[in-house]
Amino acid sequence: MTSTSTAATTQTGGTTPVPFDPECAAALAAVGGFPPLTPDLIPVMRQGLPGLEPPSLEDLRRGGAFAVEERSVPGPDGAPEVSLLICRPTAATGPTPLVYHVHGGGMIIGDNRTGVLEALDWAQDLGLTVVSVEYRLAPETPHPGPVEDCYAGLVWAVEHAEELGVDPARVVVAGASAGGGLSAALALLARDRRGPALLGQLLIYPMIDDRNDSPSAVQMADTGTWGRTANTTGWTSLLGDAAGGADVSPYAAPARATDLSGLPPAFVDVASAENFRDEDVAYAVRLWQAGVQAELHVWPGGFHGFDAFAPEAQISQEARAARLRWLRRLLAG
Repeated sequence: MTSTSTAATTQTGGTTPVPFDPECAAALAAVGGFPPLTPDLIPVMRQGLPGLEPPSLEDLRRGGAFAVEERSVPGPDGAPEVSLLICRPTAATGPTPLVYHVHGGGMIIGDNRTGVLEALDWAQDLGLTVVSVEYRLAPETPHPGPVEDCYAGLVWAVEHAEELGVDPARVVVAGASAGGGLSAALALLARDRRGPALLGQLLIYPMIDDRNDSPSAVQMADTGTWGRTANTTGWTSLLGDAAGGADVSPYAAPARATDLSGLPPAFVDVASAENFRDEDVAYAVRLWQAGVQAELHVWPGGFHGFDAFAPEAQISQEARAARLRWLRRLLAG
């Protein structure tokens, strides 16, 4: 019979957390970690995190490699317009593939510049256009507002492919965390509404299951990153009292989908030391079982958002390289 320490039992409900990769742990310690995110802290989080400031216009232009504009396009019926950040490579001589980027932030923080720099890395390497969508945030805008904003922006981008200089047959949805969950939901919506024919879905440690009760959610609990308390805050902000109940839409929480057939190829990655681990692994397995091509990576010792907090860590570099390789293969196919 084995036992756990009192600290581990208190922190994770009776199971020992997976240890953090040493390089990632050092980076997290340098910023002091983060306390459990409760609803009263949402306004504070919206002020931004030290070291994770949004990129400037010059950051986005990358020395003239991209022409950048912000455009307001029609939102869902009866809703406000949606703001799209459009970054097109200035060296493009014809239609480019399109990465439709959805930002993270637990459904409660962020904007269309959040996390977009990695998408620009892909774009600079592969000659892509990036369109990053700004959706209304919870709790002010509950489901289905955020995902419908994202879908409206996607439909507009594909319908205006010629104007944007993109190939409507080579569109990939991509995002991290909440953005990964929303990207998975977009793939479901596009299939079910017979909307844009997506080439792929790039899901970076996606937030996809409102039940928040997987073994890894219990095991990792609140360990100084996006933990179980923060996840409860995010999902409750989006879904209210329905969170964790029987009637949650798969377009809010894609893990709820009963049919994953007919979806575009997927890249799914997650870290071993985060509470999204088991829900994301299960989603990849279910994609395979539904006959969908999927590539899955579980990065050892990473916590949620590890590559943003510790970009120089070996596993961060490997994770970002794997995403780029998958995207290159997908576009070459």
